[in-house]
Amino acid sequence: MPAEDSTSARRTLGQKLRALRKKASVSQAAAARVLGISTQTMGRLEEGLSARSASDLYMNTLCNLYHATDDERRLILALASETRRTAQRGGGWWQPHLDREIGDFDPYTTLEDQAIRLTAWAIIRLPTLVRTPAYSRAIAWTDTPNAPTDHTEERVHRELKRQARLDDPNFTAEIFLSEAALREEWGGPAVMAEQRQHLTELDQRPNVSIRVVPFTTRNHIGALLGSFTLLEFPMMPKSRMTQPPIVHIEEHIGDLYLERAAEIARYKSALTELRNSST
Repeated sequence: MPAEDSTSARRTLGQKLRALRKKASVSQAAAARVLGISTQTMGRLEEGLSARSASDLYMNTLCNLYHATDDERRLILALASETRRTAQRGGGWWQPHLDREIGDFDPYTTLEDQAIRLTAWAIIRLPTLVRTPAYSRAIAWTDTPNAPTDHTEERVHRELKRQARLDDPNFTAEIFLSEAALREEWGGPAVMAEQRQHLTELDQRPNVSIRVVPFTTRNHIGALLGSFTLLEFPMMPKSRMTQPPIVHIEEHIGDLYLERAAEIARYKSALTELRNSST
């Protein structure tokens, strides 16, 4: 299967379908029988390898079988629709933050949970996985200054829960920071002092590497790029195939997911240059 034939929307759809099936205590074989497909095809659907089974008819049938809520059904149908669109385009997914079709479900978090390796370049804001609570709170206040306090605290809580990925010894994080990311005083000097100490402690972990590209580095590729994250994935248990990597670019109004082989190669090349430029 070529890399261009796999989409991040398809992967998130498969993960969500698998989670709903397990919650309903339905076997994969039983779900396949209801749809009239083979267990192998059902497994490919859940592993994000097949778009042909992502019809609204199949999705509604599975939602009925799994006793999905109205919100869960809307999410499944929205992801299935995006899966079909991205299959026609040949890959790539732009997911606007203002598109509420998929509710509070975060596609990026789903992909991050599945990844075995994360490599990131950050210019101004630190990646979520390495933020302190105070730093996360300062970011949230800046991003949505009029949000109720409980909404802000829930956002911070969700971000802190994601940091459990760093506790998995099989997960590797390599993070490159522009010096600007350490000098921008989110929350003030005390918050940043605590944050810098936290980064130093994280860098001592065997599966975490945090390096800085100083201002004095000349003509480095990072100056031409926005912040981005490369996610790489392990072998899938059923098909024994490895999902192609994905580059995630977070913008103020939405997220872009890149997956074409040529796109990934460009970003991997940029990371090699950043690795050579960092200290």
